[in-house]
Amino acid sequence: MKKFVLYFLLLSAPFAVHAQFDKLKDSVVELYGVIMTADSLKAIPAVSVVVKGGGRGTLSNDQGVFSLVVLKGDVIEFTSIGYKPITYHVSDTTRGNQISLIQLMTVDAQYLPATIIAARPTREQFERDFVNTKVPDDDIEIARQNNDAAKRRILARNLPASSGEATSTYLRQSAQRYYYTGQTPPQNIFNPLAWADFIQAWKRGDFRNNN
Repeated sequence: MKKFVLYFLLLSAPFAVHAQFDKLKDSVVELYGVIMTADSLKAIPAVSVVVKGGGRGTLSNDQGVFSLVVLKGDVIEFTSIGYKPITYHVSDTTRGNQISLIQLMTVDAQYLPATIIAARPTREQFERDFVNTKVPDDDIEIARQNNDAAKRRILARNLPASSGEATSTYLRQSAQRYYYTGQTPPQNIFNPLAWADFIQAWKRGDFRNNN
């Protein structure tokens, strides 16, 4: 009995797959048409035509023509800047696999608050405000400020070391550590060269607190 049931299922499987394929094929629809303005019937280019919640879509061309493969029951959304969005529902009872559509869109008017431009009350006030207005620095002025010696020192202290500098520092430290292996390294407090570098840095203001 089990062999008979298994044999029956194997025979019926191709028919079930074929039926599902026919059902899917019948639900696929090619939606095509043109998108125009409702007041002047002019073509609207670059309109976004998207299947709502489906992640599929297209754009209308320069003549407002579009074409999109959808499924029966899908909701199509038309959106474009300056126009009110509109949706189209593909009916489940649609006959055939093609739908032609002329979609009209209405201009979405936006009213901005009024802006009143008035002159300065007096010439003296205009001159005072003009002189006291801070003008942002341009690229040339910013570059000039960055080339200042004090500014370069501040930037150099905060600038991270490059890969070459980091490698060189690591090699020098390793060489010094290996050089004094087995003995106590000398203290720089007794090194006159180190004191000379410290005095020069102090005169330059490297230890000055800028805050």
